Order: sequence, then C-alpha cells, then structure tokens
Amino acid sequence: MRPPFLYAIEWKAAMTTRPVMPTSRILLFRRLVIFVLAGLLIYYHTLTLYDLYLGAGTSAHTTFEYLQSGLRVVITLSLLLVVIGNRWALWGMWAGITGLVATHYWAHFGNLPVDFTKGRHPLSYLKGYIFPTIITLAFHSSSGSSSLDHQSKTAARSHP
Repeated sequence: MRPPFLYAIEWKAAMTTRPVMPTSRILLFRRLVIFVLAGLLIYYHTLTLYDLYLGAGTSAHTTFEYLQSGLRVVITLSLLLVVIGNRWALWGMWAGITGLVATHYWAHFGNLPVDFTKGRHPLSYLKGYIFPTIITLAFHSSSGSSSLDHQSKTAARSHP
C-alpha cells in the first residue's frame, strides 16, 4: 500500500502539467514566426545573389555589388544559424542588415548609378529592420520563456 502523501504529490504534478501546454504552444508559435520570417529573408537574399551572378545580368560587377553580395551572404548564413537556435547569430544578422541599409543610403546620397533609388524616400530603407526586429523579439522571448519554464519545472521537482 502506498502512503497517502504520494497520491497528493502525483495529483499536484497532474494539476501543474496542464498550464504548461499553452506556454509550449506560444513557444511553438514564436519559433514558427522565426522560421517563416528567416526563411523569407534567406529566400530573398539567395534569389538576389542568384540573379546577380547566375541570372541574365551583366558580367562586369561594381565594388558596390560585391559589397552588397558579401553582406547578403553574411545575412543568409547568420539567419540559417538563427533558425537552428544560435543566439550569437543574431549579432551577425544585425551587422549584415545594418551594413546593407548603410549601402542603400550610400547609393541614395552618393548618386551611384543604381535603379532602386529612383523615386524613393530616404526613410524607406529602414523597412529592412522590420523582419529582423520581429525575429529578435521572438527569439529572445522564446528562449527566455523556455528557460523560465525549465526553472519552474526544476523548482517544482525539488519542492514536493
């Protein structure tokens, strides 16, 4: 025969597992947001690189295009690491995006012969920060909530 306090502990454990489910759904949603947005950015930057080097473009590229290509590679690789869950890759993502936005301003105010600056307002280049901001917020809140869940589970196990 089992002691009655074991039944109480099992009942308490059964009662505490139910509120964990909505937290895991929220965590799953945040990770899905990261996966979708990072996937869109990876696809966009990879397609841009493909069109530049393997598409029907010119064979002579400028220093500006090489610089942007390097930044796009940094962005793509860091986003792949962010999808895997590497926290430090967020720094690479932000460095690459900031560099790419800076090159857009260089083209806009430096009067470089590129087509994307015609008819654009200078603040329109800041749109490049929208997806990285959402990815960063989702990454930090998902990793923070999972560590809090782990701490609460550990505390629940140590206190009967």
